[in-house]
Amino acid sequence: MVRDANFNDEAPQAEDVGPSDVDLVIQAQKGDVHAFDELVERYHGRIYGLTYNMTSNREDAEDLTQEVFVKAYEALPRFKGKSSFYTWLYRIAVNKTINYRKKRNRKRALSLDQFDQEIKTDEVYHDLTTKGSPLRNLSLSELQIKLNEALQSLSEKHRTVVVMHDMQGIPHEEIAKVVGASVGTVRSRLFYARRQMQAELAEFM
Repeated sequence: MVRDANFNDEAPQAEDVGPSDVDLVIQAQKGDVHAFDELVERYHGRIYGLTYNMTSNREDAEDLTQEVFVKAYEALPRFKGKSSFYTWLYRIAVNKTINYRKKRNRKRALSLDQFDQEIKTDEVYHDLTTKGSPLRNLSLSELQIKLNEALQSLSEKHRTVVVMHDMQGIPHEEIAKVVGASVGTVRSRLFYARRQMQAELAEFM
């Protein structure tokens, strides 16, 4: 593929050193499997975090994450760089996860075997366990259950923006590119989603 393709490399990268996403994509499109492996390593954690927070199920998240990268690899020859690889990959992940949830006939029980210790650093965890909230007295596992229940009560479009912005720290502008909406719409969905979650957690606030 020629180097002057309209690649957008402005999206934040998962790594501060090493080849850029643009260079890795071009190499992968030329058949360099190792270049694509590096992209997988660079974004695997973020994609898994997205799918896990949208499904609340580790096995589903693992399967979906694998499917996302398989889909990305298959579609890579058609990637023209009109958006960043980062945005393009997230769009695949969001669409696959939403489609999966729509096809699922019933909600699976929350997996309580393990809980992400990283939740302690999440903005959501911080907000809900400070300012005198009774949630500060809940154990990590109990808090994860309450947050998951509130998160799963949201519609797909509202859950998506909460997971991407509040749990993964993705800017409004990047979310807008991923979901195909204006920045104003993203902000509106985020505001509505937070209010709904607050209502779900009212007894603990």
